[in-house]
Amino acid sequence: MSDISKCKVLSFADCGDERGKLVVVEGGQSIPFDIKRVFYMYGSDSTVVRGQHANKKSEFVMINVAGQSKVRITDGKEEFVVELNKPMMGIYVPKMIWKDMYDFSDDSVLLVLSNTHYDSTEYIRDYDNYLELMGIKRSGR
Repeated sequence: MSDISKCKVLSFADCGDERGKLVVVEGGQSIPFDIKRVFYMYGSDSTVVRGQHANKKSEFVMINVAGQSKVRITDGKEEFVVELNKPMMGIYVPKMIWKDMYDFSDDSVLLVLSNTHYDSTEYIRDYDNYLELMGIKRSGR
């Protein structure tokens, strides 16, 4: 199964000049997979929690292109929180890692890149079920 140590904070080159900023992300290069799906979240606030699932096949890179948010990542044994607050940083989340996105600033736009097209059947939305699939006995969350 997956390992939380595979989750990496990514830094993208800031190629801006006097005209403004430019950040380039390329599938298979700065992103560790070929990109098949792109979506973004906006209009959430600091009270909203998004995500709350793991994926059997999908890998993700999350980038706050505006504003900021936090991402809590866990494999059921270890967890860490990443604050996405710069448009030139992202977090890589491999398959079978549980993720919660929260604490969105009012201007937050969270861009998500994925290696798969959307398939609702590959989502694990129940945390107890996720722990069972990971072979972990629940000790409280």
